[in-house]
Amino acid sequence: MLLSFPRARLTGMKTRKKPETLRPGSEIVEEAMLRLPTPERVMMRRLRSLVQECLPKASELAYYGLGVPFYRHNRLICFLWPPSIGWGPKDSTKSRKPKGLTLGFCQGNLMSNEGGHLLAEGRKQIYCMYFNKPADIDEALVKSLLFEAGLIDETFAKKKRKR
Repeated sequence: MLLSFPRARLTGMKTRKKPETLRPGSEIVEEAMLRLPTPERVMMRRLRSLVQECLPKASELAYYGLGVPFYRHNRLICFLWPPSIGWGPKDSTKSRKPKGLTLGFCQGNLMSNEGGHLLAEGRKQIYCMYFNKPADIDEALVKSLLFEAGLIDETFAKKKRKR
């Protein structure tokens, strides 16, 4: 009887499992939102609906298996990160002072940011803004930033070849 072993075992190569860190995440995000404290949940729902309203072509993805929603069309456009979810394995929400719910723009360096509402905080590309309570959300400002981010994302669309 011949036993079959994966090639990786025989050659010592490591097998790569397809990560589940990038998949359509509406249900994952919904589950994660149920675990959030009430004020964060209210802000997440409001900002999530604004993103979906302003960026209808963008798909919602759950990265890192944490239920953190990222939105992309041609490239990553923006993300919503609640303060009760740590930024990484070494980050604990107890050791750092949370700044609030983060609305991050992945191409923030290309945005106009005339009012200075977006903060670079030493980063080169991703600019963020923070919300500590639902009353902090200025819908007109958030919508204008989301529309601008959508326009920037359209510049990254693949050009069709003329034959």
